[in-house]
Amino acid sequence: MLWSVLREVLILMTAGLVISVPLALAASKYLESFLFGMKPRDPAAFAGAVTALVITAILAGYVPARKASRTDPTVALRHE
Repeated sequence: MLWSVLREVLILMTAGLVISVPLALAASKYLESFLFGMKPRDPAAFAGAVTALVITAILAGYVPARKASRTDPTVALRHE
């Protein structure tokens, strides 16, 4: 149960990164006037954003999946 939820989270996260990183690189040229003290395509900024997204996505999927995997299915079905 836990792995199946995390697999779905990782698939969605990867799809989001595949779409968003190239778009962010393309948009950085137009957003240069808003960036004070850094280059428009700063690798450290992009790596930090990707790292933050990955950690957040994994935690957002892991915490509820862990709680769901510890719940007895018969108790959950009776509650509904």
